[in-house]
Amino acid sequence: MSANESEPWLDKQTAGTPQETVEQALAAARAGGETIVVAEESSTANLRWAGNTLTTNGVAATRSLTVIAIDRRSDGTAGVGTVTRSGVTPGQVEDLVREAEKAAAEASAAQDAADLVARDAAVRQDAPGWSAAPGATDFGVFRSFAAQLGDTLRAAEAAGRKLYGFAEHGVNSTFLGTSAGVRARYDQPTGRLELNAKSADLTRSAWAGAATRDFSDVDVAALDAGLAERLSWQSRRLDLPAGRYETLLPPTAVADLLTYLYWSAGARDAGEGRTVFSATGGGTRVGMRLSPMALDLYSDPAYPGLECAPFVVAHASGRDSSVFDNGLAAPAGRWISAGTLSALHSSRYSAGLTGLPVTPAVDNLILSAPGASASLEQMIASTKRGLLVTCLWYIRLVDPQTLLLTGLTRDGVYLVEEGEVTGVVNNFRFNESPVGMLSRVLEAGATEKTLPREWSDYFNRAAMPPLRVEAFNMSSVSQAS
Repeated sequence: MSANESEPWLDKQTAGTPQETVEQALAAARAGGETIVVAEESSTANLRWAGNTLTTNGVAATRSLTVIAIDRRSDGTAGVGTVTRSGVTPGQVEDLVREAEKAAAEASAAQDAADLVARDAAVRQDAPGWSAAPGATDFGVFRSFAAQLGDTLRAAEAAGRKLYGFAEHGVNSTFLGTSAGVRARYDQPTGRLELNAKSADLTRSAWAGAATRDFSDVDVAALDAGLAERLSWQSRRLDLPAGRYETLLPPTAVADLLTYLYWSAGARDAGEGRTVFSATGGGTRVGMRLSPMALDLYSDPAYPGLECAPFVVAHASGRDSSVFDNGLAAPAGRWISAGTLSALHSSRYSAGLTGLPVTPAVDNLILSAPGASASLEQMIASTKRGLLVTCLWYIRLVDPQTLLLTGLTRDGVYLVEEGEVTGVVNNFRFNESPVGMLSRVLEAGATEKTLPREWSDYFNRAAMPPLRVEAFNMSSVSQAS
């Protein structure tokens, strides 16, 4: 969609505000019916470039409405019906509610049935208030960045490098209303930059990425300078066999591995003996040591630069999420404290099954080591012999019982000897468990905001340190570039 186009159903002449739509849907529910409504309005803007030349740009806007109807039954059970549609006009709202109510009446009993979150128990918010207009983005977010990018593309061309990549920014406004009186909204800005540098003959490649809320903190020239250095490291190539190597993982690679750990740290599956967080003989490993280093893994909706919704928004129930929890406060959660597993994310229902506290998942993730201040460059300088990874990709689960993951290295693996990078080596397939990896961390550096390359489409609010890991398992040589 070009910058001058718009969806007709987003025109204020044909569609009400998200707040009005929420209230209309709640009012349309049958008398006594319990209803949850989630209205979302999103806008995105993007820039793309290839071979040092801007290629395309665009903006888009979408609106969706989810209606969740609860059918309470005389036997004490409840059915749930959920319907989601895009581009709903005021004249279609009641039909959507009727469809959700019909689905609820026909549904089997919901295991996680509970009272809706009471208004007094829901998250309390300050600005922006419920009645404020939805957030939005446009090309203005790139104004300063685009000027820097133009300078960087020209400098790369003069130096014989080719830059490829994209920048995208979006704002998603969520409005949650329930028949129990909850009204909560959150505006979530999300941005990312991915930048590839290639040699003039396209035989060498390096990658860098950044996550941002508004592009004011993105230094594209500094990223390009780092890529230029990595391309220079690739002037000498060495071949290494598969094996276990002391490995330096940059924050982006750490984020990819620990994001999968976080997604796998659900209370219900652990309590049922399905995951690496299940205890032998039953129960969970909460309270057990995972790392000899005093590492802290946590989520915090107020973490500077990684702010996210402080309340539950559940479009459907899952293993550790529940539509009945909509509006429930989602405060900071500490998953690993000083190296010990301290919590698993849960809904009210799965917490009850496992006997653990209610700890809703939060949409960011931070790893830190108290007192750690070393940069990746300083960690390279103190390395006698080891590998330096750029990033990971194509990560897949092999064994949930150990959380064994497999994947590939990409865009440069470097040999470090006596504190210096001495050349680029072949790529590898790795087989490694992030839980096992935590038990072999030798050093952690300073925590910084980073972009998980593999998961950036789904999860990009992360802050991680570089890690030095003993015996990281490079299981086979890969021909991937």
